[in-house]
Amino acid sequence: MQTALLKLYVAWPRVQRAGNVDAYVRRILVNSGIDESRRPWRREDPGLDGLDEPVVAPPAVEDRSAVLAALATLPMGQRRVVVLRHFLGMSIDETAADLRCSPGTVKSQNARALARLTELLTAQFGTVGGQDR
Repeated sequence: MQTALLKLYVAWPRVQRAGNVDAYVRRILVNSGIDESRRPWRREDPGLDGLDEPVVAPPAVEDRSAVLAALATLPMGQRRVVVLRHFLGMSIDETAADLRCSPGTVKSQNARALARLTELLTAQFGTVGGQDR
């Protein structure tokens, strides 16, 4: 239910323009129910017996601040692509649809943005992603 409400919230301007709110909400509820029942972790037995600690520690506050500061230096289009692709986990096609551009534009903006972020963060920390550059 929460997922359905979130999807409706995100799409609300488009839903209002279309004019058929009831049908859209019903479709969101149905699709969310189907998606939730298909989630792979519902079928899996982790078998960790209480050993479910994260493998990678969350980034330190100063690292997160550095990433956000570097992200703020990017042009708006590149920043949007990075946030949608890497923070929200959207696919190239989903990002292109959301930004109303071609998948090629998403790919090129993403490549330029990641190169710039790598450059900025490497200058600050010396390594990015555990590799020396």
